[in-house]
Amino acid sequence: MFQGVYTAVITPFRQGKIDYDSYFKILENQIRSGVAGVVPCGTTGESPTLSYEEHKELIQKTVQVVAGKIQVIAGTGSNSTKEAIELTESACADGVDGILSVNPYYNKPTQEGMYRHFTEIANVSSKPVMLYNIPGRTNVNLLPETVARLAAHPKIAAIKEATGDLGQMAKVIASTPPDFDLLSGDDNLTLPVLSIGGKGVVSVVSNLFPRACVDMVSLYLRGDLEASRKIYYKLLPVFINAFIETNPIPIKAAMSWFGYCENELRLPMTTLSEGSPADTFKKTVFQLKEEGIV
Repeated sequence: MFQGVYTAVITPFRQGKIDYDSYFKILENQIRSGVAGVVPCGTTGESPTLSYEEHKELIQKTVQVVAGKIQVIAGTGSNSTKEAIELTESACADGVDGILSVNPYYNKPTQEGMYRHFTEIANVSSKPVMLYNIPGRTNVNLLPETVARLAAHPKIAAIKEATGDLGQMAKVIASTPPDFDLLSGDDNLTLPVLSIGGKGVVSVVSNLFPRACVDMVSLYLRGDLEASRKIYYKLLPVFINAFIETNPIPIKAAMSWFGYCENELRLPMTTLSEGSPADTFKKTVFQLKEEGIV
C-alpha cells in the first residue's frame, strides 16, 4: 500500500503566516519528481506550532493541489487522543490517502496506553493509518510486540520507523503480516531498511533532492543495487548534515538557499547557526546541485 519515497514536506512561512505560494511550488516540484506521496503537518512541517485551523487548512489545500496525482498522508498525531481523533476525522473528510499518527509525546504512556490510543484513532479513520515511532522526540518507544497487536487492526497498515534500530525494525517486519508496510523515518538508513524488507522512506532530504531520492529507492526495488548505492553514497553527506541541528532547521535553510522559501521558522525553532557545520552543509548541497543530483 505504501511504497517508495514520501516527502515529509516543510511548511514555508512568510512574516509569521503560511506561505502558500511557496508551498504550492514545492508540491508541484514533488509531483514532477515522481515521489509516491507527501506528508504535510509532520515533524518537518513544524506541526507543533501550527494552530488547529492552520493544520486543517494546510491539509485541505494539499489535497486540492495534489489532486490525486500522488498520495497525501496527513500528519494528524497528538498527545491528546481526542485531538488526534478530531484531526484524523477532518483529514479523512478532506480526501487524504492516509494518516500519519505519532507516538503520544510528553504524556509518556505505557505500551497499553499507546495500543489503546492508536486503536481509538484507527476506529474512526476511514483511511489507512501509518504509525510513527520516533522515541527521540516522544520519549516513548512503540515496541514490536505492540506494533504486532496494532497491525491486526484493519485500518492500521504501516509504520514509519525512526528508532534508528535495525534490529527492532526487523522484529516488526517479522511479527507483522506481509501487507503491513515499514518505511524508514531516517534518510541515512533508507537502504539498510530496504535490505531487511522495508518498503521505502518518509524523507526529509527529498524536500531538496526529490528526484535523486526517488531514483535511489526505485533502483533498489528493481534490483539494481549498484546504481542505487551510487546515489545513496552521493546523498549520504546530505543525509547526515541535514540533521546537524534539530529538524527542520537545516532542511529549511537549504530550501531557502535553493529559492524554494524564506528561511523562516516558528519559535522555539530558530534558524540554522552560522559557522563551519552550516558552511559545510551549504557547500555539499550546492555541489550536488551543480552535478545534477536533483
